[in-house]
Amino acid sequence: MTYPPPHVIKTANVAAAPLGTHNGNPDTIGLGALIAEDFRTHGRDWFSEGFWVLFWHRIGNWRMGLPKLLRAPMTLIYRIMFRWASRSTGILLPYTVKVGRRVCLEHFGGMILVAESIGDDVTIRQNTTFGIARMDAPHDRPVIGDCVEIGTGAVIVGAVSIGNGAIIGANSVVTRDVLPGMVVGGIPARVIGRVRKVKRDKDLSGGTALLHKTAKDRISPYLKRTYPTASVTGMPRAV
Repeated sequence: MTYPPPHVIKTANVAAAPLGTHNGNPDTIGLGALIAEDFRTHGRDWFSEGFWVLFWHRIGNWRMGLPKLLRAPMTLIYRIMFRWASRSTGILLPYTVKVGRRVCLEHFGGMILVAESIGDDVTIRQNTTFGIARMDAPHDRPVIGDCVEIGTGAVIVGAVSIGNGAIIGANSVVTRDVLPGMVVGGIPARVIGRVRKVKRDKDLSGGTALLHKTAKDRISPYLKRTYPTASVTGMPRAV
């Protein structure tokens, strides 16, 4: 059994700088290169809703590194464009959510992405919700690891960690930690398989990106037996 390296699950309750007080963009790449990478991740499509949501998310974080006099007008611009992007695309992604590189917001609509952090090479599909599980725990938000695939309609709530390379099936409700390389589905979500193998390769920026070439490398034999029509996102297709 081969699992995606490294297998480090972050903890959602680790003390960190107050949300929204600093530039949360990845520090391994500049703003221009980061936006260009997001553009490539979304198929070089100027009309991609996911790209524009991430564009203003990156700008919202970048402005926090500016002197206060310059930050004020950029804050006004960001707030206006954040509202426009959220309402026109149906994707809510506050700048306070730390987002990694090559994140793909595939499709659009009904996406409430209020997580603690989202790792690198993550794919998120429509009608997904990240957020708190209880009103008395407003800071308990999910931590999404690297190379995670999240299916349509998935709900991930509370201070849970989604391990690297995990697959969250369509319409799953996740309220507990998911180990690396696990495929989960159902309400509440349970383990229904394991990722057999995760391939990584160099992308155009020189980093590493997850390759989704063949279903057999993304779905375990158990999942294929249980759900013969399962797709590469680890969920049954509609029949």
